[in-house]
Amino acid sequence: MKYTPFITVEGPIGVGKTSLAKAISKQFHFALLKEIVDENPFLGKFYENIEEWSFQTEMFFLCNRYKQLGDINSHYLSKNLPVVADYHIFKNLIFAGRTLNPKEFQKYVQIYQILTNDMPKPNVIIYLHASLETLLKRIEMRGREIEKKISPLYLEQLSLDYEDAITSFEKEHPEIPVLRFNGDEVDFVKNEHDLKQIFDKLSCSLEAVNLANNIGTGGCS
Repeated sequence: MKYTPFITVEGPIGVGKTSLAKAISKQFHFALLKEIVDENPFLGKFYENIEEWSFQTEMFFLCNRYKQLGDINSHYLSKNLPVVADYHIFKNLIFAGRTLNPKEFQKYVQIYQILTNDMPKPNVIIYLHASLETLLKRIEMRGREIEKKISPLYLEQLSLDYEDAITSFEKEHPEIPVLRFNGDEVDFVKNEHDLKQIFDKLSCSLEAVNLANNIGTGGCS
């Protein structure tokens, strides 16, 4: 059975998702799907008052990403054109779970499940994680005005939520490889060797997925 590579890069704010997704797109000649952040009209208000603006912010992101994935499926994946994205839509549940009250979150999950039920699923996930110190340094380096309002405590809690979510995802979807890289130890932006290491592991995983789709088994050494 022929399959089309669909790679997603995930991790907390500032860990380098977009930079790595761009590098993968260039190296493997994959189409690049980037999440739209700056266009969210509620985001600035959200960082100033999370409780007041969380539901509006999360609903905008959910609807926007739903549209993006639908377009990617129609224009690329359905035509056997590979894609790398700098997010997985399950991140919506991570953020919403942190910011919404229980009643709002219950409603949000219902909407999320309806919208994502038939969305394309990645066949490899790259998960980037790093210490709070590293995340704060990288956020400062890229100098996005809107991110200067992020609370270190919020970012630290978000990182813990990501760890829990990725661990649960691995248990629920053992068929989807998750490649983990520690941003404190790996600097794929400044170090070509580190970037090549990621490329090699990704290539191996793609070969294993291809093998599994054709003969029902696969693995990387």
